[in-house]
Amino acid sequence: MAIRNYKQQQPQVAASAYVDEAATVIGQVELADEVSIWPGVVLRGDVNKISVGARSNIQDNSVVHVSRDSVYLPGGAETRIGEDVTVGHMAMLHGCTIGDRCLIGMNTTVLDRAVIEEDVFLAAGSLVPPNKVLKAGHVYRGNPAQMLRPLNEQDKKMMRYAAANYVNLKADYE
Repeated sequence: MAIRNYKQQQPQVAASAYVDEAATVIGQVELADEVSIWPGVVLRGDVNKISVGARSNIQDNSVVHVSRDSVYLPGGAETRIGEDVTVGHMAMLHGCTIGDRCLIGMNTTVLDRAVIEEDVFLAAGSLVPPNKVLKAGHVYRGNPAQMLRPLNEQDKKMMRYAAANYVNLKADYE
C-alpha cells in the first residue's frame, strides 16, 4: 500500500481501518475506524483535506481529491465523507461533502462544493455539478442528478447492509 506524506502532511489512518496494498493515500487524509479503501483507489489530500468517517468504504478505482485555494475557488474545497457511506467502484469525488449513511453509485462524479446530505442514494453514473445540494432522504439519478423519489424502507435497509458488508469484508483481507 502506498501511504505517503505530502510535504510535512502525513495521512492519519485509524488502526482498525483497511487500506489495500494497491491503493494510494497521500497527505492530509484522515481515515476513521473501520474504514475500507479498496484496490486502485486514490485519496490525494495534497492541497486540501480529505476525511472519511467511520465504517465507510471507497471501492475499487475510485478517486477522491480536493481543490486548492485560488482566485477561482476562494478557500478551496476539502472532501468530507460521513459515516456508514458506500462509495461504488470508479466514483470521482472532488472537493465535496457526503453526509452519513449515503450510497454513491458506481461511476458517479460529485464536483466541488456539492453537498450530499445524509441518507441519500445517488444512482450509478450520476453527475452532481458544483455547488448543488442533494436533500436528505431521497434517491437521485442522472446527469445532472435530479431527485427521483423519497427513500423507502427497502432502500434504507440496503444502504445499511452495503456499509456493514464492507466492514465485514475487510476482515477477510487483513
